[in-house]
Amino acid sequence: MSANTWRQPTGDSDLSSGPGQPDSSQPDSSADGTSGTGESSAVDTPGRPARRFWSARRIPAAVVALLSVAATGLLLYDVVSVRAGGPAMRWRRRLAEELATRPLDDVWMIVGAAVAMALGLWLFLLAVTPGLRRLLPMRQPAGAPGAEEVRAGLDRRAAALVLRDRAVRVSGVQSARVAVGRRKVKARAEAHFRDLEEVRKDLDATLGEAVTSLGLARQPALTVRVRRPKKG
Repeated sequence: MSANTWRQPTGDSDLSSGPGQPDSSQPDSSADGTSGTGESSAVDTPGRPARRFWSARRIPAAVVALLSVAATGLLLYDVVSVRAGGPAMRWRRRLAEELATRPLDDVWMIVGAAVAMALGLWLFLLAVTPGLRRLLPMRQPAGAPGAEEVRAGLDRRAAALVLRDRAVRVSGVQSARVAVGRRKVKARAEAHFRDLEEVRKDLDATLGEAVTSLGLARQPALTVRVRRPKKG
């Protein structure tokens, strides 16, 4: 979980409250049902959806910068050498000759243009897409001071681990696998006793409550499948 803050999941989670977080086992201190601390009531109030996290793209940016510097430096060295009275490099003379003599419908011209277009499209997609698909943005709390300056994200593998732990607690479930995506949560379980339809209904209710308690900005759709374990 990558965040400046942390949200305590509701329900019977086995995660204990950390420092500075309200203890859910303490009774309410006010008669109207509000919490005794102002922070917990603000966190429990759903706020506006949070935007996705943007990746710094350090590796692609470093590769493009190094290649650009190398190509520019080599070309600049060759131009300076020609201006000083020396011959042009062999690769530049060959490249200029090929570009001047080859027709546009040549196979190598088409391949080169396709590769350049693919690289340009890849760089464009890196520039306009957020990245960091493993982080799911969480809802921003409404009413808390400075809530707009705080952004929280939940790692998809951590979310899948929490949901799997909830799934194996359901009566009749022998094992479970949970895959968490940005829009869908897929749960597959094996039930060694009880009716499969009953186990599926219990899993659907339990995991539905667990997914809601994660506090994600976009509520993913839940798909549950239950089967008998293979014999032998």
